[in-house]
Amino acid sequence: MSSSHRFRACPLCEAICGLDFAFEGEQLTAIRGDSEDPFSRGHVCPKGNAILDLEADPERLRLPQRRTTKGWQTLSWDEAFDYAGEQLAAVQARHGPSAVAAYLGNPNVHHFGHIAYLPALLRALKTRNVYSASSVDQWPHQLVSWAMYGHQFLIPIVDIDHTDYLLMLGANPVASNGSLLTAPGIPKRLKALTRRGKLVVVDPRRTETAELATEHLAIRPGGDVWLLLALLQDLAEIGPPRLQAYAGHLQGFDQALQAIVDMDLGNLQSRTGIARETISTMASELHAAPRAAVYGRMGVSTQRYGSLCQWLIQLLNLYTGNLDRVGGVLPNDTVFPVTGPGTSKGHRDLWRSRVRGLPEFAGELPVSALAEEILTPGEGQVRALLTSAGNPVLSTPDGRELDRALESLEFMVSIDIYVNETTRHADLILPPTSFLSQHHLDLIFNAFAVRRIVRWNQPIYPQPEAERADWQIVNGLGAAYAKAAGKDWRGLPAPEQMIEGGLRRAGMVDVASVRSAEHGLDLGPLQPSLLRRLETDSGKIECAPEFLLADLQRLAADNGSMAEGALQLIGRRDARSNNSWMHNAPRLIKGKARHQLWMHPQDLESRGLSDGQRVRVRSRIGQIDTEVQASDQLQPGVACLPHGFGHGRSDVGWSLAAALPGASYNDLSDPLDLDVPSGNAALNGTPVWVEALTG
Repeated sequence: MSSSHRFRACPLCEAICGLDFAFEGEQLTAIRGDSEDPFSRGHVCPKGNAILDLEADPERLRLPQRRTTKGWQTLSWDEAFDYAGEQLAAVQARHGPSAVAAYLGNPNVHHFGHIAYLPALLRALKTRNVYSASSVDQWPHQLVSWAMYGHQFLIPIVDIDHTDYLLMLGANPVASNGSLLTAPGIPKRLKALTRRGKLVVVDPRRTETAELATEHLAIRPGGDVWLLLALLQDLAEIGPPRLQAYAGHLQGFDQALQAIVDMDLGNLQSRTGIARETISTMASELHAAPRAAVYGRMGVSTQRYGSLCQWLIQLLNLYTGNLDRVGGVLPNDTVFPVTGPGTSKGHRDLWRSRVRGLPEFAGELPVSALAEEILTPGEGQVRALLTSAGNPVLSTPDGRELDRALESLEFMVSIDIYVNETTRHADLILPPTSFLSQHHLDLIFNAFAVRRIVRWNQPIYPQPEAERADWQIVNGLGAAYAKAAGKDWRGLPAPEQMIEGGLRRAGMVDVASVRSAEHGLDLGPLQPSLLRRLETDSGKIECAPEFLLADLQRLAADNGSMAEGALQLIGRRDARSNNSWMHNAPRLIKGKARHQLWMHPQDLESRGLSDGQRVRVRSRIGQIDTEVQASDQLQPGVACLPHGFGHGRSDVGWSLAAALPGASYNDLSDPLDLDVPSGNAALNGTPVWVEALTG
């Protein structure tokens, strides 16, 4: 049999590394990093090679499955689409448009066939009950970019290859491969940074990234907002802001700075765990650095003041003159635009959730409200649910309550390749065919890349005749629903046509060159573009959004007290873990166990616990049982648990994942604990109590 090689970018995480797929005949035999990819240059993490497991998994669904009293029954695609369309239309006819809700999981942003097609289906449904994984992740980033710059995706990116000083808060890109920071081979990039300058990592845990840093500062969970306020107050004393480059483009800067200077920081060391002198030194270094950047990610976003943190980070970069500057932070100007005319710039508080009155953002409600919207009777109650590539029972707050809520639905349809903890409740599962048989051009992560890149991923083998691509499923579902509901429906053309049309309309590159570049194109480093791309009504950078100034008052009234005996729980991610849905891949679950609760040895001793012991962990809303592991990576008072575990149910369709030990982080996270401006879940800093498990 002859061997061959075909090339695509990896769709399993934010780094979008180039992959080399080796074949013997038509049999996929190996996956390696693509050494000729001009961006990733051969880098690949364990998830890339695990595509072999995903492609060959016998428990992966290939055809529509309907749940019956006797088990799952295979349907034809036409039968499945008609059934789903009729049921969704019937629920809306009985209860109104918003009685049908939708939940979109994280993988939707990783493939063109999802992200470019689902908005049309959601518009046809006309429901206000749309939820996604964004509100347990990066909503504060998007909200602040919308408020300050006029577009939710006009997000400044750290120019990591050219900066001299990087202050990184709540981020561990060595494990995550970057997040809102598409930078494959991040360890090499960080080592190069520390050779020419300084990397300061602020995190409650000494992470894999902190190990590479020039300096690690262990902060108290949730203390970031106070640290950022202190840095701005110190900068105001060191010298005036460097705003010459933004002349005529600023609105409200003096108002914002005055509000920050007026904040009483109280006992800053008790709030942050970091000495006041250390923070002042950091401010001096930030001010003196020729090219500097401040960056905050998951640990910053998923806390009670995530939006304030992201706002303060933007103001720090602005104050030091490093916003929209080479070596500082600046947005990526992609060849397939995600900002500008015809894109979804965002909006806030056009409607609110029925039960708690939480404001929408960008057409979505906080997923922390989904269970209550299903379980609370009354007009507007959610009676049916569409999920796409998501597992919210494991990935959103109070998963046990959501698990109970899904049982009560009149109808549920899921676009997914597995029977998982969420889709086991579905009446119908519609599984997409392999992404390797489809055209793809990354929309979102190109926009967050540290260089201007583009890659048109061609299918590396034909789509099986009996299977349907994700875009075909969305089109088929939309057509069937519209027919049953008496609405018009116009399906979108195939991705190949959509990609070509989008590139031609933008007119930034030669389309034929992009299509023929099997390893992708690197179009050069980031260049300043923010000021000419502002989409605010004023045409200026809005430095003092009213709802953020109001949230400063909420912060001022927060005394930060902790319940007696409680630890603050934070999450963690391993390089072999890609949320919950990759735990059925043998290549990713092999090796040592990674599910344990980590605690500092002092906290174990004070509670009479020992390393390896079974413990019960309690929060306000629930409890889990797991093993505890001593770790000096943490400060006393902090506990650490990974996300994505908790598979052990008998009726899920992935046997390897179901056999994994470990409990779900989100059986402890509190749906009432939110970042108020955005509605993002405050997953980090949850108070928990840990005790020995007896009996």
